[in-house]
Amino acid sequence: MIKIAPSILASDFSKLGEQVIELEKSGADMLHIDVMDGNFVPNISYGTPIVKSIRGLTKMIFDAHLMINEPSKYIEDFVKSGADIITVHYEADKHLDRTINYIKSFNIKAGVALNPSTPVDVLKYLIPNLDMVLIMSVNPGFGGQKYIKYCSEKIREVKNLSEKLNKDLLIQVDGGVTKDNIKEAVYMGANVIVAGSSVFKDGLIMKNISELRGEL
Repeated sequence: MIKIAPSILASDFSKLGEQVIELEKSGADMLHIDVMDGNFVPNISYGTPIVKSIRGLTKMIFDAHLMINEPSKYIEDFVKSGADIITVHYEADKHLDRTINYIKSFNIKAGVALNPSTPVDVLKYLIPNLDMVLIMSVNPGFGGQKYIKYCSEKIREVKNLSEKLNKDLLIQVDGGVTKDNIKEAVYMGANVIVAGSSVFKDGLIMKNISELRGEL
C-alpha cells in the first residue's frame, strides 16, 4: 500500500492541532515533520516542542526529517518527543553509519535523505541497514517548489537497490508531488509520498488527500 505523509510545514500553524486530527480522519498514514536549522538549509522551521505538543493528538506515525547539521546531537530529543522514524541527510553527517545505528538503538526506524544532486550509489553499503531512503525532489528548505524531473530516475535507482539488498525498504519522495505527478513517482518505485501544499491547499485536507489517492 502506498503511504501518504502530509508535511506539516505547509499547515496553518494557528490551527495545527485541528489539522493534525483532520489529517488522521482523512486517511493520512504518516505525519512528515520537516525540521530546519537555518544552517544546513536556508530556513528555520520548528523543533521538539512542536512535536511534543501534537504527539498526544494522533496515532499516526511521526516521520521526523532532520534538515540540520550534526543531527546526531538531537536524535534522543526527537525520540523523546515522539518520533517513530528519524531521517538524516547524507550531506549533513560525517559519520552516517554511526548515526544510523544510534537511531536504531532507540528501537525506532532510521532513514537517510539525499538532496537532488546527490547520487544514489553513495548509499549502496548502507541500504541493508536502513528502514527508509528519502529522495528529495526539490532543493530542501522551502515548500511549494516544483518537482525536479530527474529525481524520478533516482527513485528507480533506489528501487533497484532495494530489490537486491533490502526488499522491505521504504522509498520516500518529498517535494513538489501533486495529483499530476504522483503516479510517476509511484511507478518508479516510491511507496511513501510526502505532500505539503497539495494536501493543505485551500484548507480542503480531506478532498485533497482523496484526490491524491484517486490518482493511484
